[in-house]
Amino acid sequence: MFMDGCQGKPRTPTIHEKTCPRCGNVIELFSIDTQVACEQCGFIAYNDTLSCVQWCQYARKCVGDEMYEHMMEIAAQQKRRKEEKP
Repeated sequence: MFMDGCQGKPRTPTIHEKTCPRCGNVIELFSIDTQVACEQCGFIAYNDTLSCVQWCQYARKCVGDEMYEHMMEIAAQQKRRKEEKP
């Protein structure tokens, strides 16, 4: 359930490619995706750049409470992983 147009800053979803660490297939993630399964082997790839949801004051209203909470939890997990790396 997205609002008509971005209320914070006009944006068009962008696409980012990742290489599947399991099979080497190219996985395409849109900036609005939180995770995508590899079409070849099913590996779940997570979006490392969660876009405007992390900073936009309208994000909760734009994507809804459930999606907002889910995306913010993923962002927190990513931050913890980065902090744990030597």
